[in-house]
Amino acid sequence: MKPLLEGKVALITGAFGGLGHEFARMLGEAGAAVGLAGRRMTDGRMLEAELASDGIHALAVKMEVTDRASVEEAVGKVSSRLGNIDILVNNAGITVQAFPRSDGTGLEQRHRRQPYRRLARRAGGGAADARTRNGGSIINISSILAERVQPEVSPYCASKAGLSHLTRAMALELARFKIRVNALAPGYIETPINRDYFAMEAGKALIKRIPQRKLGLAGDLKGALLLLASDQSSNMTGSVITVDGGHTINSL
Repeated sequence: MKPLLEGKVALITGAFGGLGHEFARMLGEAGAAVGLAGRRMTDGRMLEAELASDGIHALAVKMEVTDRASVEEAVGKVSSRLGNIDILVNNAGITVQAFPRSDGTGLEQRHRRQPYRRLARRAGGGAADARTRNGGSIINISSILAERVQPEVSPYCASKAGLSHLTRAMALELARFKIRVNALAPGYIETPINRDYFAMEAGKALIKRIPQRKLGLAGDLKGALLLLASDQSSNMTGSVITVDGGHTINSL
């Protein structure tokens, strides 16, 4: 039985760390050649070598997702070295913010998300190539905070809610090109960065509010990611898949 993504080319933004790193391995293990895009090329080359040692065809490229020229150059390199892009995982994003106090002082808030439409249209040209029987797949990485809110991260909540609706708009726009656009919305996922917090009383209290009473692991996202990346989801577009242990359906 051939690998699920054999013959496919995937591009993952924000691939050099965190969930992007995990997504690259998941898609590579399923048979895809993977383009790894990010800013820290030292980390990128290390990841490329790590994946190559496991038999995964990978290429690290530098990309600043807010810069049109950088996006064009990175997508061009991936396309020329690996082939036309069939799968785009929009994972990159940063939040820089200083939250106002209750008296209204300390005002500056700034939130940046990558220009999904620009990157999607550039990479989508390859995904729409006639050689791809079921077209291409764009997967936007959202969050349960698109549906629920948490104190002191209002810009993040707003941007994720906007991303969910942008996913639907992009799905409508790109359907005629045989490109599916869906989103994956994780709940709280255990990582080395947050592990100490979730071992504290505040973190344990948060876990108790999750119906399954546990944090997710990166591996818990694999089934949904591979579904959206593969032709198994050929009739899905404009959908948001939530993987959160039931967090968004818990009682008030």
